[in-house]
Amino acid sequence: DLTVPPLLPDDRATIAAALDAHRQADVIVTTGGASVGDHDLIQPALADCGGTVDFWRIAMRPGKPVMVGRLGEAIVLGLPGNPVSAYVTATLLLLPLVRKMLGYQALVPMISQAIAGEPFPANGPRQDFVRAAWRDGRLVRLANQDSGALLALHRADALVVRPAHAAAARPGDRIDYIALARPT
Repeated sequence: DLTVPPLLPDDRATIAAALDAHRQADVIVTTGGASVGDHDLIQPALADCGGTVDFWRIAMRPGKPVMVGRLGEAIVLGLPGNPVSAYVTATLLLLPLVRKMLGYQALVPMISQAIAGEPFPANGPRQDFVRAAWRDGRLVRLANQDSGALLALHRADALVVRPAHAAAARPGDRIDYIALARPT
């Protein structure tokens, strides 16, 4: 049974009640509210209804503030609120979780290799998933990599996987990617 409750106000008691009402679910997915701002109430609301946090924050971009916990038998996956971050973390974490629960053999998105069509800068301490598009059979980085940039996500054919501390990639270098669309 797939239940999608309405948007909830930034109210801890309301969020706790909504979480508690779904404790019999296999998976509870939230978007937004998993970080550290004044309106990020998922973790305290989860604690209020007896849930636990298994981990919070991972070294990836976009998607650092993702949270995983438990409430009764349910796995609670708190996705970031920015739409691109939510999409990327759902692709990399939620989709494999659901596939595992359904008994699939292939759980994680397949990583393939392509040729860089332009430079990809050296990476910092987080694994980066760069929105990219096919140009002349090569992948090029889309201009706006902001986690709220829906147009860049819409135009993305792939997520280029840049490991933490990766050296810069030059045009013609082989790069890893996760396909979002077929090459054109």
